[in-house]
Amino acid sequence: MSNLRILYVASEINPFLKTSEVAEFVRRLPQAMQERGMEIRILVPRFGLINERKNRLHEVVRLSGINISVGDEEKPLIIKVASIPNAKLQVYFIDNEDYFHRKSVFFDKEDNFYEDNDERAIFFCKGVLETVKKLGWSPDIIHCNDWMTSLIPLYVKTTYKNDPIFKESKTVFTMYNNKFTHKFGDDLLDKVKMIDIDDNMLHPLKTADYDGFIKMGVQYADAVINGNEETSDSFKKLIADIDKQINTIDRDENFEESHFNLYNELVG
Repeated sequence: MSNLRILYVASEINPFLKTSEVAEFVRRLPQAMQERGMEIRILVPRFGLINERKNRLHEVVRLSGINISVGDEEKPLIIKVASIPNAKLQVYFIDNEDYFHRKSVFFDKEDNFYEDNDERAIFFCKGVLETVKKLGWSPDIIHCNDWMTSLIPLYVKTTYKNDPIFKESKTVFTMYNNKFTHKFGDDLLDKVKMIDIDDNMLHPLKTADYDGFIKMGVQYADAVINGNEETSDSFKKLIADIDKQINTIDRDENFEESHFNLYNELVG
């Protein structure tokens, strides 16, 4: 089953943006899987720190122009694309002027966590799924990385479960120790909701914090990976609270092979 279609979703990827270990993970793994014969797509946000001219991003007009609803508002989705130098990999960027044109990622210059990071995550997760639909490309595996992507397993199992593009898709969620202390507003659950989602399904998110997002990704993913080599006490406590098998894949010479086997087991 080496010719699987794998969609990688993350908040960043080297060389376009690197603020945490996620960027290197999402740079290394897709290429390794492509070299094993798998078909790859990569989607990340187009944060304002990414220099469009230097990285040769350009808009994909046929994919752009959808409106994505976040709460009571609808925001236009712009899709851009660029190639990774020295690799036969393209990266699709989810863009929106209100959410992604700031010259920083999750924190402002005074190191304050953006109040609308929840909306940015919701817009990104919905935008990813709508973009894949427009591509007409049906992924066997959707590999989600870190808290910003954690709603995708939920959406795939609910709102998009009968969509032909995602009907057979399995989701993998990798957790990283990129904790934040911010607590989102009381309207978070209403903003997250889509068709076929009720309050009970969003129970893990009632804490409206980092742990809540991680628990959402864990609950609805078909496989969960701990992507940390070293973890803080708070992250260890979070993992201890999770009643689900968590795979630990060491970053050694078997790193790629372990993921390759996991993907094939899920689809098989």
